[in-house]
Amino acid sequence: MVALPFVTPAFYDRLMSQNPDNRADQALLRPVSALKGVGPKMVEKLQRLNISTIQDVLFHLPLRYQDRTRVCPIGALQDRMETVIEGVVEYTEVVFKRRRMMLCRVSDGSGSLLLRFFHFGEQQRKSLSPGTHLRCFGEARRGFDLMEMVHPEYRVQAPGADIEAEAHLTPVYSTTEGVHQLTLRKLVNEALPYVSQVQEWLPEALPGSITTIRLAEAVDFLHRPPPETDTGLLLEGLHPAQQRLAFEELLAHQLSLLQLRTVARLNPAPEFLPPAALSRQFLAELPFSLTGAQQRVSAEIEADLCHPHPMMRLVQGDVGSGKTVIAALACLQAVESGFQAAVMAPTEILAEQHLQNFRAWFASLGITVAWLSGKQKVAQRREMRALLASGEAGVAIGTHALFQEDVHFHRLGLVVVDEQHRFGVHQRLALRQKGSEQAGDPHQMIMTATPIPRTLAQTAYADLDLSVIDELPPGRQPIKTVAMNNTRRADVVERVAKACRAGQQCYWVCTLVEESEALQCEAAEVTQISLQDALSDLKVGLVHGRLKPDEKQAVMQDFKSGAINLLVATTVIEVGVDVPNATLMVIENSERLGLSQLHQLRGRVGRGRGQSSCVLLYQQPLSQTGRKRIEAMRQTNDGFLIAQIDLELRGPGELLGTRQTGLAQLKVADLSRDEALIPLATRAAGIVIEQYPDAVAPLLQRWVGENTQYREV
Repeated sequence: MVALPFVTPAFYDRLMSQNPDNRADQALLRPVSALKGVGPKMVEKLQRLNISTIQDVLFHLPLRYQDRTRVCPIGALQDRMETVIEGVVEYTEVVFKRRRMMLCRVSDGSGSLLLRFFHFGEQQRKSLSPGTHLRCFGEARRGFDLMEMVHPEYRVQAPGADIEAEAHLTPVYSTTEGVHQLTLRKLVNEALPYVSQVQEWLPEALPGSITTIRLAEAVDFLHRPPPETDTGLLLEGLHPAQQRLAFEELLAHQLSLLQLRTVARLNPAPEFLPPAALSRQFLAELPFSLTGAQQRVSAEIEADLCHPHPMMRLVQGDVGSGKTVIAALACLQAVESGFQAAVMAPTEILAEQHLQNFRAWFASLGITVAWLSGKQKVAQRREMRALLASGEAGVAIGTHALFQEDVHFHRLGLVVVDEQHRFGVHQRLALRQKGSEQAGDPHQMIMTATPIPRTLAQTAYADLDLSVIDELPPGRQPIKTVAMNNTRRADVVERVAKACRAGQQCYWVCTLVEESEALQCEAAEVTQISLQDALSDLKVGLVHGRLKPDEKQAVMQDFKSGAINLLVATTVIEVGVDVPNATLMVIENSERLGLSQLHQLRGRVGRGRGQSSCVLLYQQPLSQTGRKRIEAMRQTNDGFLIAQIDLELRGPGELLGTRQTGLAQLKVADLSRDEALIPLATRAAGIVIEQYPDAVAPLLQRWVGENTQYREV
């Protein structure tokens, strides 16, 4: 992560006092209605494309381009070629086959082409009479006898007259209902005279040579590339003009996060004491020793908690790496310093798992652990709230119920958020604010078992310090993963039976393509019945999200104790379940799940010292993406490598959750394609915020706008 410049109140005041409207490019911030032909209704439609100002129009860049600068002889057309042709109409007729259509045959001497129209009027038919000269643009496709274009764009020209050729490649923009390509092209043409007023805010001293292209030149070029432009580079997003804009956009996102971090560093936070007797006793009573990675990360957190400003640390660790023990040590440091700690988990099962672990670990230390969930009875909830408000409970474990208005802490000093990408930022912020009145902002420790590629972490979490537990406990063996067609389901059932009869335990995970917990539960219930019928000598259990908490806990306890041999479950067991004797995982319809979720599910086995396996059942036909996911699962157990592949397949918005970051709205940059730019942007952000703070506000306004609302520190 970039080194944050020394923060003082004076520095902060200077940083925050910049007025983005008091600039040379102020004209660009005029409303889009200032452009010719943009009325109130069009303004409303353009807002759906995030276009509100003239600057927004200029930075609404093309998705791709069409080459209309050259005329292709009809005889040289190839299948699926998108091009311009000129010719003379030989005949036009309306035919009735499966549907009514108009056919127009055009020839230029080198060959003939059939124009096919499904939507047309009588006036249009008359305008395409024999002898009419046309210039057409469209995609040529191979027909029965001739090459064809379906609904091409065309213009009628007088015999012998030349239609002026396009001077540049034709841009194709992202559109919305009521705003078509021609509308956007006219709008951009109205805005382009303002491009010279685009202010250059990047100093030439930044790392790399990416800023040698002036921003105004890059914007103008991308809206009107000359015919000789390398279209291959443009389509790949690797043209120097595109890279210039991508670099500035990545830099702006870095600045937004560093600005948030700057603000947070100025807030007071409780200053914890170093770990003492309770922590030493806890470590001595653990039945295992911490790995080197756990010791390193614990030391980083310990040092953070002794500072008078809020810790903001992201702890990454692959499934089974031991993040919960690190969280427990941080909670102990809070309790020993006279403060409370809250651990928030996204699901009941994960929260209950944390509750069992913390109560077992802290019982001999005399620490009361409170429990809050949305499904608690009124009396139990009232009791837990009283324990927290009085300070009698040193640690609180729970789901989203922890941040509800009626929950009050006596002296909250530490917030641990597990699998944070499943929470909205407002939920995280609400829990943080529960500590601000008594002792300042509580320290924050964010844990995730979803490995995040380094480039994405640098970009999405520049406001957080990063710790990585990159070492598994000794004795763990890699999980063997195989993929099997669902037609071999009977073979899989036999494999499960063999493992269970040998004293091992298994998971059978049911998924459905619909986002419906009810349907998913129904599928799990049907599967449980069919497997119990097939394996009558074994105990087949069932767990899903619609079970009552006590029912769910009873099933999980029976599975942990060995009373249940095979557990049929929905993806509710994705995180938090730890049964070392479970050595086989079967995942139905695996092609429907993302890579990170598959990896999380697979991580429920392989938690003991025995060899574990995962069977990915899939349905044919497999999509290309589904095939890549399954192949990645078969080839590696490395969560960080899997996360990198997942990033390439799905993009950052899905990997992180769009509620967590404005990265899902990146206009130009692509975190996979532009990986090489990210370290440059990271270093440049430190230089700009320290040496050129006047540039911060306008860069944020240009690229981030209101997206900072998605990020809270």
